[in-house]
Amino acid sequence: MVEEEIFRIVKPDGSFDAALDPRLPEKDLLSLYRGMLLVRTLDNRMLSLQRQGRIGFYVPSTGQEACQIGAVFPLKKEDWVFPAYREPGAGLWRGYPLPLLVHSFFGDAEDISKGRQMPNHYGNKDVNLVSVSSPVGTQISLAVGTSWAAKIRGERIVALTFFGDGATSEGDFHAGMNFAGVFKTPTIFFCQNNQWAISVPVERQTASKTLAIKAQAYGFEGVRVDGNDVLAVIEVTSQAVEKARAGGGPTMIEAVTYRMGPHSSSDDPTRYRPAAQVEEWRRKDPITRFKAYLEKRDLWDEIDDGHLQKELEDEITDAIRVAEKTPPPPLETVFTDVYADMPPHLREQMEEFMKSGERRRPEISDKFPL
Repeated sequence: MVEEEIFRIVKPDGSFDAALDPRLPEKDLLSLYRGMLLVRTLDNRMLSLQRQGRIGFYVPSTGQEACQIGAVFPLKKEDWVFPAYREPGAGLWRGYPLPLLVHSFFGDAEDISKGRQMPNHYGNKDVNLVSVSSPVGTQISLAVGTSWAAKIRGERIVALTFFGDGATSEGDFHAGMNFAGVFKTPTIFFCQNNQWAISVPVERQTASKTLAIKAQAYGFEGVRVDGNDVLAVIEVTSQAVEKARAGGGPTMIEAVTYRMGPHSSSDDPTRYRPAAQVEEWRRKDPITRFKAYLEKRDLWDEIDDGHLQKELEDEITDAIRVAEKTPPPPLETVFTDVYADMPPHLREQMEEFMKSGERRRPEISDKFPL
């Protein structure tokens, strides 16, 4: 493949290259579409809740659904995923229960981190989804370390890490890539090149022709894929996973996509990017594209779509209702979640604190526990 070439199977209008089509089973294709539409629907609902003041913060991923789900589709349960903060679909696909994910957005008592993680920084050990961290790119080195440990132990697992184009300017990216190349770790570096690192365009991040080409400097393969084509993402990632699992070392994947919405609920993208650019990418929407593909293969129609949309809306509504009735995390979890076995001095502090009547939180914490 030529370095600048972008691998694609399905075009924006839904037409596809029959020779490249992996011809996945119908149930898998429909599950992929459901997963992508669930992420989009969840995005719309959560961003709306934030605007209404019902949750404190949200990071949308509209336009990047094919990357999230396509990248983890080839993974096994024992593999590890190190997300950035725009991959709820990766967690949901791997089995993160939707109600539990919604609890994390509210930061309530049922939230895994008991409301003490940054909003939208989800993680779940049960599905090997490592908790999101705010500093850009730090998950890259962690993924390399995990895959290196697996290699030392003789475990045939891979670690896949997500990051954006902006992260390629961070030291963790280069340190992680270099270590992975030298020690041939089973790591998949999945870069979602969504064109913008908040307000900084990708051309201000690098002078390289592509981001994928950077892998050459570290001694392994870098490939580019149409990040809005879920089948292409699956195919490229499957090859990288197979190679890594067989001892062939790492791969960097540059998925060329676009962040359709704001960087976060605190961002106004109209201040720094042209409307024409957004409209151009809207015509390449990954969900619209995959739906057209399914229709061309007579696997889907508008009636099916309407039923699915209602099902997903109802599922999310139920999760929100439960989360809004769930109380904040108990104050004693500040103490009980520190050690597996609480030491005597901490237990003493907890008992004194609970007796003191310090049960009232700051007003904002009643709604948005930290």
